[in-house]
Amino acid sequence: MPLAPCIAAVVFDLDGLMFNTEDVFNQAGRELLRRRGREMSEQLLSAMMGRRAPEAFAILIETLGLQETVDELMAESDAIFHAMLHERIAPMPGLFELLAVIDKRGLPKGVATSSGRSYLHDVLGRFDLLQRFPLTLAAEDVTHGKPHPEIYLTAARRLGVEPAEMLVLEDSEAGTKAAAAAGAVAVSVPHVHSVAHDFTPAAFIAESLIDPRVLALLR
Repeated sequence: MPLAPCIAAVVFDLDGLMFNTEDVFNQAGRELLRRRGREMSEQLLSAMMGRRAPEAFAILIETLGLQETVDELMAESDAIFHAMLHERIAPMPGLFELLAVIDKRGLPKGVATSSGRSYLHDVLGRFDLLQRFPLTLAAEDVTHGKPHPEIYLTAARRLGVEPAEMLVLEDSEAGTKAAAAAGAVAVSVPHVHSVAHDFTPAAFIAESLIDPRVLALLR
């Protein structure tokens, strides 16, 4: 995939990309299933990653044949997750350094997540980041979740740029597919839980948020 000649805006995924919350989701999911005498496989976790919660839990129920409803599992998982979040959340390496580079260039930036808006505000607020992003898109803002391109087409429109001028940073297969399908410059930044994903649609796979190739796109 050819790189855009000039990046005019940058959009971040949230979970696993800006913060280590995929670690916490993983731990919460394992606890949810432990209570039912089941185990969370890496394959199942991978299938759920990057999707909106109702879609992710529907995959969980179908795969394991659970009897609870999506809403019941979401409520229990949310309680487990938030009990763990306060002590375990941390920014991913290079996040604040990359934000400084983007701000120095004066590029508009946004966050586009499959998570809900109240959670998005909570996480960004913990690190005084909410006011630094003029655009935030959450699960409630779209009809179709990732890997559908809607959220990134919406981001480009609201930021006033063409999708091909927008750098999207993603950590999951679903998110990368969404960004690429929107026509954005999709760069994947995998972590331990997503390293085996298919990132074929990405412009490249970065080692971190401050991979020299990422920084080169912003010069």
